[in-house]
Amino acid sequence: MSEATNGAESMIRLQGVGKTFYRGKEPLEVLKSLDLDIAEGAFEALMGPSGSGKSTLLNLIAGLDAPTSGKLIVAGSNLGEMSEGQRAAWRASTIGFVFQTYNLLPVLKAVENVELPLLLAKLPAAERRKRAEIALEVVGLKDRMDHLPRQLSGGQEQRVTIARAIVTDPKIIVADEPTGDLDRDSANDILNLLERLNKEFKKTIVMVTHDPAAAERASIVRRLDKGNLV
Repeated sequence: MSEATNGAESMIRLQGVGKTFYRGKEPLEVLKSLDLDIAEGAFEALMGPSGSGKSTLLNLIAGLDAPTSGKLIVAGSNLGEMSEGQRAAWRASTIGFVFQTYNLLPVLKAVENVELPLLLAKLPAAERRKRAEIALEVVGLKDRMDHLPRQLSGGQEQRVTIARAIVTDPKIIVADEPTGDLDRDSANDILNLLERLNKEFKKTIVMVTHDPAAAERASIVRRLDKGNLV
């Protein structure tokens, strides 16, 4: 199942990766034989028109879906050879997710939302709470840990989401339109935080965005069009 990447410098490697969905019997080729290499510690942005395959590519990198063809090596593991259960266990330890919609549970305090990914790790409750508090401190929300989502601004909710994404100390953060619902000031705060996680904590970040100002924060911008990297 595991396979080392060449020279351990690649965190993500696609070789001829394609993805086809079916509407009934009609095939819909969303990604077409992509070759892509993303280095460990990179901060990359994916741009392109709606329907170009950006979110599909992000879902493949994150192990939420499997490629139809080609070879996909992420963090040393060949995702195409894993079962769904193996990919789920791999995701829990390797990937942190940040989405446009915050997906916070409204009845849980910020610190409890951040703890959620750790419930799978069979940690003692005190250790879970400690790690969640540290993650909230990293994102600048230690003083809001007992607030419910409705008591937070949109920017603060997204920071809680990022704290939840990093609480398991993942190798890779995948961010799908992380600033899409935010005003410019809040968006800049989130982008500053992602830059810090990349530079200070050495997280590899892959971000889908329509926002040129957000893409400028990435060290590399890649563009997808009709399932091809252009």
